[in-house]
Amino acid sequence: MGFRLNVRQAALAVALVAAATVGGALVFQYVWGYQPCKLCLEQRYPYYLGIPLALVTALLPPRWGRIGLWALALVFLVSAGMGTYHAGVEWGFWLGPADCGGGPPASSGNVGDLLGQLSNIRVVSCTAAAWRFLGLSLAGWNALISVALAVFAGYAAWKGRKA
Repeated sequence: MGFRLNVRQAALAVALVAAATVGGALVFQYVWGYQPCKLCLEQRYPYYLGIPLALVTALLPPRWGRIGLWALALVFLVSAGMGTYHAGVEWGFWLGPADCGGGPPASSGNVGDLLGQLSNIRVVSCTAAAWRFLGLSLAGWNALISVALAVFAGYAAWKGRKA
């Protein structure tokens, strides 16, 4: 008798792991002060799409829920590609975007304030990993977690068709 996982449980598991992953990135940013680069911020988009999609998928009837799981698998495959691309930029395997740095400061309309803000801008490079664990940067961990989520969602959708 094997472990059985229904569509609702699988979707909720994806939502939980995805929320924990992007939540961890936010802790790195706002609690520990690691400023994200442009690619770091872009890697969050699949999570911002995937979390609500997973929650909606959990509410759907099983047939539609399996379609939602396939969509989640696709979202996290894209996320894995984004993480792999960024990790490759960090390792110097390929070039990153030319505009990889901080965005413009918010302007009050006063030129003096704008010049003061410009002097405080810290551009974060996409080529340098700010933190590594077991040899992997946050981008590398994102790639691995995203692959795991994609495989899990795809497996649950595939197994769900037989239930």
